[in-house]
Amino acid sequence: MSRMRASSLRQQIGQGHFQRGMAVIAASLSLLSGGEAYYEHLRGSYNQRWMWTPVWVTPPMLAAAVAAFSSARAARVALPIASTVNLLEGLLGFYLHLRGIRRMSGHVRNLRFNITMGPPLFAPLLFSAVGTLGLVATFLRREET
Repeated sequence: MSRMRASSLRQQIGQGHFQRGMAVIAASLSLLSGGEAYYEHLRGSYNQRWMWTPVWVTPPMLAAAVAAFSSARAARVALPIASTVNLLEGLLGFYLHLRGIRRMSGHVRNLRFNITMGPPLFAPLLFSAVGTLGLVATFLRREET
């Protein structure tokens, strides 16, 4: 039974079903995380220039993931670039949110309050998750015909 499942999984990957599915998931999560970042940073009045970066990386990731659904070439060329940028954007955002929490009054001594009232610490990692999904879709590519 496990041989049939492994064979079926290889067939699904080879035909591109897995890659297309991961591209759709990456596109939808990119849209959701980009919209959430836009709204939350709008509430913060975009008082730091870095707050614009999640808004800038969302459309290219969305376009690359949608293109990867229908084009093997886009999945091979555009998706890994956009995914890597999203992954790095998430890590940068995590660092900047951590720095924002540290800059609040009380610093680390008042950590429970600062994590609750400061920038959401793990929200930028949504971009890293989207980038990781895109990279997984890139590496499990469809067979060349």
